[in-house]
Amino acid sequence: MILASPWWVNLLALIPIGSYLFWRNRKLALDKTTLIAGFIFGVAFGFVEAVVVIYLRATSGLLPLSYGTLAQAAIHAGGVQPVSQVLGSLPESLVAVERLREAATMVMLLSVAVLGVKSALGRVALFLWTFATWDIAYYAGLWLTIRWPASLGELDVLFLIPQPWISQVWFPLAVSGLTMVAVILARSPARN
Repeated sequence: MILASPWWVNLLALIPIGSYLFWRNRKLALDKTTLIAGFIFGVAFGFVEAVVVIYLRATSGLLPLSYGTLAQAAIHAGGVQPVSQVLGSLPESLVAVERLREAATMVMLLSVAVLGVKSALGRVALFLWTFATWDIAYYAGLWLTIRWPASLGELDVLFLIPQPWISQVWFPLAVSGLTMVAVILARSPARN
């Protein structure tokens, strides 16, 4: 599976390019302090999200935690199953809670953007910056703790709202990384 599913998830690849083209002739006023604060929040929040996924897997019996370290648990479990396979194993009640958690995540990321910048353009940029940082930190947190994903080609469920979004891990990482580059390149040079 090279493309994401459903088909419209692939349109997310247009976000970095479209954002940069839209912002480049406008004065995107995001100072370094705001970007650093958004980055720190995104990294911390991304790690918290990774921990939530680990807990979800452990409570569902998909990651036995009786082996000391999480990396040892993953090895003894025969590797960590991708979330795309785990989703069918979860009770509907947990899937419903997961959807609510995802909605709360978006509210938190939006709140940071609203609190951090006054202009609408800046809020969109800060939201995308913090979202991208959060997304990259999420996968880094999973890899550092349970060594998943084993490769960037692993399938993952990106979101459940309104239906499961499935893609290889490289896709959200590429979109997030390019979005961060777009924000940095589009910043007004007058800002420090």
